[in-house]
Amino acid sequence: MTDIVPIGSLPPVGEVPSRMYAQTVRSNRLGDPADAFRIEEIEVPTPGDHEVLIGVMAAGLNFNNVWAAKGVPIDVIAARRAQGSPHDFHVGGSDASGIVYAVGSKVSGIKVGDEVVVAPGSWDPNDPYVLAGKDPMLAPSAQIWGYNTNFGSFGQFCLAYDHQIMPKAKHLTWEQAAAPTLVGATAYRMLHGWKEHAVEKGDVVLVWGGSGGVGSQAIQIAREAGGIPIAVVSSEDKGEYCKSLGAVGYIDRREFTHWGQPPHWTDNAGQKAWTAQARAFGKKIWDILGERRSPRIIIEHPGEDTVPTSIFCCDTAGMVVICAGTTGYSAVVDLRYHWVRQKRLQGSHGSNAEQSNAYNALVLAGRIDPCLGEVRSFDQVGQAHQDMMNGKLPAGNTTILVGAPTAGLGASS
Repeated sequence: MTDIVPIGSLPPVGEVPSRMYAQTVRSNRLGDPADAFRIEEIEVPTPGDHEVLIGVMAAGLNFNNVWAAKGVPIDVIAARRAQGSPHDFHVGGSDASGIVYAVGSKVSGIKVGDEVVVAPGSWDPNDPYVLAGKDPMLAPSAQIWGYNTNFGSFGQFCLAYDHQIMPKAKHLTWEQAAAPTLVGATAYRMLHGWKEHAVEKGDVVLVWGGSGGVGSQAIQIAREAGGIPIAVVSSEDKGEYCKSLGAVGYIDRREFTHWGQPPHWTDNAGQKAWTAQARAFGKKIWDILGERRSPRIIIEHPGEDTVPTSIFCCDTAGMVVICAGTTGYSAVVDLRYHWVRQKRLQGSHGSNAEQSNAYNALVLAGRIDPCLGEVRSFDQVGQAHQDMMNGKLPAGNTTILVGAPTAGLGASS
């Protein structure tokens, strides 16, 4: 048996080495991602009954491993240790494309040699909540793979449950296939997962961070459903990129200064100034549409800086659906604009198997562009997350080559 193979290669299919290279985070170096991630040699994990071992060809970047590197809002290593994990390290990475190398004893329908991608929603298949037929992403055991769980895609081999395994699109390269699944499946749940607010034909959908991971996929998913997506971006070139994906227009948030927590409702002057900016922002939506229609659905993830504006601008009986808080967690909702107009502020996290596979079907059919913006080498995992944290990545999604050869470095499509 091979002991270990170099980055940029994998052993013959089905031959599992005893050790592998991985980009790890440890508790004693939590902080800036550029310093938190280091390449180490660790043991290759063994799949349990319902688990699949995958040789990773390429891995996708997501903001959740910026959080993992910093230990904010939780220390994922400490959280797993408290639950009995023997490992004092974190191997992150919530997107992978690769080849199946081994399967657990109770896995069916998946075989060694299959080319696959991994869905982000992870849960214990024996969880009573799951066995009762309820939404597994609401189960007590629900987690995000490669963030809450260990042995994600930033190692030469990753470990996932069988319910997470989906076929790789044959028309995509390894690096393209690794780019979109977490953000795309997340966006799919946001747009299709909430009763009474599933996107429908003609719905106006406002998408914050339209050129980013979740945003670029949400625009396309809304477009495919017949919705009318409008992007919020920070530059004209990002706005034009969003239009190329199907957005009917974009708002440049640099034109406004009212971000963050608004003045208290008793501050009349402050409220007047803030409301003027929020109304001007909303008017931009009407100008793009050419009619006075407000968004029925707003795709949120910045959180603290933007939720007040989202609630203000959302249509009566509409929904603001949020999957993160990249600018902070202390978002303020002015209840005057919330209860009277009967709006919905909905949290959304990950995706269940039905939603992930519905999203992947769009990818398999060539209806969704994975929006690969940049490809980096394995030794760049830490710096890539640092650049993501600092807003320095190009539009779309960034991937890391692991087992795939390095010929595609820097390429985008």
